[in-house]
Amino acid sequence: MTVRSAAAATTKNGSMHQRILRDVEDRILSGDWAPGHRVPYEHELTAIYGCSRMTVNKVMSELSARGLINRRRRAGSFVAQPENEQSVLDIHDFAAEAARRGVTHRYQLLARRVDTVAKTDRRPLGLKPGAEVLSLTGLHRFDGIAVALEARLVNLAAVPGARGEAFDTVAPGTWLLRQVPWSEAEHVIRAVSADAAIAKALGIAKGAACLVLERYTWQSGVPITEVRLVHPGDRHHFVGRFRPASASAIRTSAGRGRHRGRL
Repeated sequence: MTVRSAAAATTKNGSMHQRILRDVEDRILSGDWAPGHRVPYEHELTAIYGCSRMTVNKVMSELSARGLINRRRRAGSFVAQPENEQSVLDIHDFAAEAARRGVTHRYQLLARRVDTVAKTDRRPLGLKPGAEVLSLTGLHRFDGIAVALEARLVNLAAVPGARGEAFDTVAPGTWLLRQVPWSEAEHVIRAVSADAAIAKALGIAKGAACLVLERYTWQSGVPITEVRLVHPGDRHHFVGRFRPASASAIRTSAGRGRHRGRL
């Protein structure tokens, strides 16, 4: 990136933060900067754009949260490999992904309560009236940038140990991965516009595009947990890679779309 290109960028509309973000993102998405390419150091970008170090640091944090770059202490920032994208079929662990990217992950617990399934409820997890579920709402951040709003229900009959967990220092998904084996999962992905509550939690504009992943997991037919993850549309994407299947396999899997693995 040259001073000339930066100067041209400053003639565009938008804040300096948006200009730098757009420039670096365009370089990565266009392929000009291939995976592994070192992004200019923060002090270099500060000199190129004639802006504050804080502005550049904010841009780098956002690019890292989007999974476009990996930040390495003392070494600098590098364009991320495609495998840092979240696979559609993976059981997502934010802590593990943050470790791969070289960023910090923080889970902020917003609400926690034990609920009893009533006859008038929508029957979460397919449970019978009277069953107890642990309801958790929390926010995931990468380097301080909000990347997902999580709403989760845990079947306490299947995971009684969750009742005594505060989940104020560890995310429930990470905890479940370590504690509970699972045999089946179902994913549903949809697009929504952020309402006032989502916008406030994620720090985005009301009506902004969001990606929603709804996931249900079972162990030998017993429901374990269901979770709804809302991601800002410009900070997250899902990737799926498939191979041709036989007609019989397609018919078998067409019903519920479950897959096997570990939670």
